[in-house]
Amino acid sequence: MKNTIGFFGGGNMGRAIMGGLIKTGLYQPSDILVYDVHQPTLDKLSSELGLQTSNDMTYVAENSQIIILSVKPNVLPSVLKAIAHKISIDTLVVSIAAGITLQQLKELLSPQHKLIRVMPNTPALVAEGMSGICCNENLSAEEKETVLSIFSSFGKAELIPEKFMDAVVGVSGSSPAYVYMFIEALADGAVLEGLPRDQAYTFAAQAVYGSAKMVLETKKHPGELKDMVCSPGGTTIEAVKALEEQGFRAAVMNAVRVAAEKNKSM
Repeated sequence: MKNTIGFFGGGNMGRAIMGGLIKTGLYQPSDILVYDVHQPTLDKLSSELGLQTSNDMTYVAENSQIIILSVKPNVLPSVLKAIAHKISIDTLVVSIAAGITLQQLKELLSPQHKLIRVMPNTPALVAEGMSGICCNENLSAEEKETVLSIFSSFGKAELIPEKFMDAVVGVSGSSPAYVYMFIEALADGAVLEGLPRDQAYTFAAQAVYGSAKMVLETKKHPGELKDMVCSPGGTTIEAVKALEEQGFRAAVMNAVRVAAEKNKSM
């Protein structure tokens, strides 16, 4: 099933999804309709991606079989209230707003609407996104597959119970920022040792990318893969010891926890 997708909000996350859909060829620019309150944003999306744009939110709601709400959590209620009367109960309504629950969406629309809550992440822009998806009981198996295909088109996506969504925020929704900090720190360490900065970023980023790919493709436990690199008395185990002394794993675990807690309170 392929339908016109209407985006409400053309910010970074929405644009990442749009770009991913187009880059992977699942949707053509003519299949995507975008509303945003800022005309310059619409002009940029039209010129750079060739999308259909409109500053009339009711027009987008009426002409979209799938709606993706890619606005800030504090803005979403007012947007939904403004277009609720134009959204058919057959429309798939997808929210990517952090902290907005299926129950809240139901209260803003109706118990009969087909509601989906998704937590994607920005690597969608390079077709390497990760999305957690939960749906209410009104979606058919085919409709769930449609949503999965949309979010899998620019990376990986999995259906999860809603009770795990806060954890998903911490482990994948927010974590690209942690990874970028790690890459920057790795590169800084290499620069400290004399490596030119451009090369330092390349070495660091490729090492992180390759390591992640090893986890996904080999299906081996990360601890087993770590042990494969740590030769007895070698450089790597010395570096691992230094990270452990600085509380590396505890710091990362705490980052995931505080992001999840923040999502609960939004």
